[in-house]
Formats: sequence, structure tokens, C-alpha cells
Amino acid sequence: MRCPVCGRAVAADATEDVPEAVVEVLRCGGCGAAVSYDVTARAPRCAFCGSVTHLETPADPVEQAEEHLPFTVHRQRAEEVFRDWLGGLGWFRPSDLRSASRLETMRPLMWAGWVFDAEALVSWTADSDAGTGRADWAPHSGQTEMVFDDIVGSASRGLTDSETSQLMGGYGLETAVTEPPTEPPDVVIEQFELPRSSARRQVRTLIRQLVAERLKDGHIPGSRFRNLNTSILLRGLTTRRVAFPAWVIAYRYGKNLYRFVLSGQDAECLMGEAPVSVTKIVLAVLGAATALALLLKLL
Repeated sequence: MRCPVCGRAVAADATEDVPEAVVEVLRCGGCGAAVSYDVTARAPRCAFCGSVTHLETPADPVEQAEEHLPFTVHRQRAEEVFRDWLGGLGWFRPSDLRSASRLETMRPLMWAGWVFDAEALVSWTADSDAGTGRADWAPHSGQTEMVFDDIVGSASRGLTDSETSQLMGGYGLETAVTEPPTEPPDVVIEQFELPRSSARRQVRTLIRQLVAERLKDGHIPGSRFRNLNTSILLRGLTTRRVAFPAWVIAYRYGKNLYRFVLSGQDAECLMGEAPVSVTKIVLAVLGAATALALLLKLL
């Protein structure tokens, strides 16, 4: 049990009934992701990165997702999108990338994320080029109310921040349901390992970034500014634990393994790793050098 104020663990003799762990998790030795223990998860391989997993019993109860977004991009469509992506990466990729790549694994996964709503009173100061007179900068300050609705923050350890940020724009939060999905049948759900105290710190960091972006868009006078400082008073902060669907594909080209991630609700939201052709890069550099040499000779 943890203190609701500071988040520290309560001493064992401070309570008569110490709760036992409610779940066992499979912990990846590579990326650190944790998923529910299930014989259908095909351990000991991590569904996120393919590394070896081990069974772990957490000392504290692990929080579960309150809402789940259903898959609307199905397996066949996900594989089609993956193949089209391989064939459209540009000239600097290997010519046989699409035909020579071998699909290793294709897993439907639910990654962990926090969704929050909040109101904020923002006080700010900054130097701007507005009203400077003979100086380069002039001080400005102000105060404004901001509302944040359905802001998503990643709590995933299996997917990177760049991957989850790429996927966030492709989800419909209005489709959320409380029951875990049964389709696809082999879906793996990531565990929420961050306590709410840690999640609130993450939320505050995300809000500071959003506040800075909004202040740049019309709140600060002038066209240039520097030394932006903000003080944020949050009100009415509510958070929800949501599981977001994604397809994670591991494929092999030559001897190397690469990863491709696709939103489970929007086939346009995707990202992945792919090899480059060293031969084509060398040819391009030699061609550019030859063209430059001819140009200099003509001049």
C-alpha cells in the first residue's frame, strides 16, 4: 500500500492486511515491457521487441486499464499496409526490399496510455520584440485560462515515445469500451506500471509542453520571443487508464531484424525501421561530386 499524498510505500506493520500482488507479469529483458501472464502470449519472447521474457511477481498491485479501444484495422489489412510501406520508401532503399523481406512476427498489442482532462490558470513572462523602442527586446507578461481535453500521454515501456507520439493521432477515444478485446484472439495487453503519483508528474510535464506551444500561438505579442517562463495552476485534473491497439511487426532483411508499428484504428498512422542501400548512397555521392566538378570546370 502507498501513501495517497507522497506515494511512499506504507510500512508492513502499519496495516493488518497487506494486499498481495493481483497479477503476474512477463517482464522483457530487452525493452522492459510487461504484459499479463498468459500461456497464449507465447512466452518467452517479448511481443514488443522479441527479446527473452521472464516471469515476475510485483510487490505492489499492478493497475489495470479502465478502457480499451477496439481494433478496426484487421490482420489482413495491416499486412497489406506493411507491404505497401516497404515498397514505397524511396530510391535509397534496397531494390528488393519488398520481395526479399521476411515477416518474422505480427502481433496485435494494446499499449498503455493515460488520457487526462484538466483546466489550468497560466501565468507567463517572456521577452518579445514588440514595443521594444530602441532595444532589441522588451519584457511582457500575462495570465490566461486554458482547457485540456482528452490529452494522451504514453505509459508504455514496450513502444518508444517517438512511436507512441506517431500513433496518437489515429485513435477515436469515443470508441472506448470497458471490457478487454477478444478480437484478435491473440491480443496482448501491456500493464500499467506507473503509479498515479508518477503519472501526475508525467501529466504536468506534458501540460507544460502544451502550454508553451499554445502561448507561442497568439498569446505573446510580437514575432520573436525568448526567456519564456510559466507558472501553471491545475484545476479539475482527471485521468483514465486506456489501452490503445497497435500492430507490431518484426521483419528480417538479410541478417538484420527491423520493427514496424501500425495503429490498430488508423492505417495512415505508422512508422518503422528499414535498411538503406550503401551502393545507391555511394553512387549518389559520386554523381553529385562529378556534376559539381563539371560545373566548376565550366565556370
